[in-house]
Amino acid sequence: MKFCEEIHELAPELREHAKTWTQSAVLARHCPDAVAVVSATGSRTHRELNDNVNRLAHALCKRGLGPGSALALLCQNRVEFVEVFLAAMRLGIRLTPINTHLTAQEVRYIVEDCRAEVFIAQGNLFLGEMLPPGVEVLLIGSDEQTNTYEACLGQSRADELSAPRCGTLMLYTSGTTGRPKGVFRREPEVIEPQFEGSFAQYRPGDVALCCGPAYHSAPLLFDIRWPLASGIPILLLEKWNSLEVLRLIQAHRVTHAHMVPTMFKRLLDVDQALRSTFDLSSLRFLVHGAAPCPIAVKRGMIEWLGPVLTEYYAATEGGNGIHVDSQQWLLKPGTVGRLDPSLGHRILNDQGEDVPPGEVGRIYFKAPSTGRFEYFGDPQKTAATYARDLFTLGDLGYQDQDGFLFLTGRAAECIISGGVNIYPREIDEVLMSHPAVKDACTVGAPDDEWGERVVSVVVLHPEVQATPELQHSLSTHAAKFLASFKLPREFVFDESLPYTGTGKLQRNRVRERFWSDRAQRI
Repeated sequence: MKFCEEIHELAPELREHAKTWTQSAVLARHCPDAVAVVSATGSRTHRELNDNVNRLAHALCKRGLGPGSALALLCQNRVEFVEVFLAAMRLGIRLTPINTHLTAQEVRYIVEDCRAEVFIAQGNLFLGEMLPPGVEVLLIGSDEQTNTYEACLGQSRADELSAPRCGTLMLYTSGTTGRPKGVFRREPEVIEPQFEGSFAQYRPGDVALCCGPAYHSAPLLFDIRWPLASGIPILLLEKWNSLEVLRLIQAHRVTHAHMVPTMFKRLLDVDQALRSTFDLSSLRFLVHGAAPCPIAVKRGMIEWLGPVLTEYYAATEGGNGIHVDSQQWLLKPGTVGRLDPSLGHRILNDQGEDVPPGEVGRIYFKAPSTGRFEYFGDPQKTAATYARDLFTLGDLGYQDQDGFLFLTGRAAECIISGGVNIYPREIDEVLMSHPAVKDACTVGAPDDEWGERVVSVVVLHPEVQATPELQHSLSTHAAKFLASFKLPREFVFDESLPYTGTGKLQRNRVRERFWSDRAQRI
């Protein structure tokens, strides 16, 4: 792989172009033949990437799109995703990447709700019912004779835009309750290079691997936006495969990647003898978040790869400054980082008062004075998220005496039994420390006496059988670590648990099986 070795020298120029997202034009001038993007469906040098971005931008301009216009994108991890992203960012467009696992009707809802004027879709993912009336579609890699992405680029010119404008992103929430909502900021997506002193700390010769879905905010930031702004080549993995991930890291000397706990579990499931044949010593920054990571899983990753893991706590809506490296985490297993009062991190009770260390409350961040997010078209949901100059993601947690934050779950997931709050994630962690348990999800089921009773749905390792003796073993194990009122009153064994494409446990779907015949949920 040919690198752009001059990235440190180019840093000032790359920063100057951050507000127009034309860093790829700088890189095309200074290191045109260095690799920019590699995927299973093709690769691009910096010159090839920039030329295609300009071609697409001019084609979209011809279709009437410009600053403030909306564009929807349905595409897996392939080079065209990067081209569309860059074209939208330098045209001032509001871009909405869509989850590729959604149904046709769910896709159509987002295309309509984001008010897209053009819909760019991967041909083998597109269905006619996805397209609302009045929206033009361009198909990537399609056998169609017209309205193809490739024909669009072939009929356009590659010269630079005369007046590039920084665009915006509007990603949709996972929709675990009700319809998904667009998370919208009116401020442009200005991303500066990430060299020494930054979070990512890129160096010449670094390589980023995008092995999660690019439509999700975290891979899009860590594995695409930051590397693109910094001249770091990107490897795009279209679909997760543990052995392919290990092969790519070794073959391309990958230094940076974002993963979620589900990916960690799958990597650790690879036979240890086989894992040890791969040279992963190039990894320097393996960042993770988006979903809670079981303590045993994270400890296993650190024991295998060394202290290269960094965990963060944030979401599509925002949040900054809470993260923890491997050394700190080993001293405080389970923490997601230290709260920083100077950044406005606070934990409040329902009365809006700060809670003392050890007491669970709702976690808040300081809201920026400008560029606050809003839920597109939903002022009520937006207002409910803010409290004066603070905002919350709806998560609950506590800080210890040293200020380290521990998450206990989302407010909507809290089990209320006999008037007492019980936090299911704590129970899950205990159960997953039992050698027979592969995964666990604890929920509140309806109970006429207590309101809710604690039920744990458990996935066992393949060689383990669900027996009455095992249930007794699980109960005995849990009783060693949990107060009696937190203990599961029932164990349900299943083959798997539902997760989103980004690795978040869909606890609401597990809960539904117990509440589906009830008119209301406490």
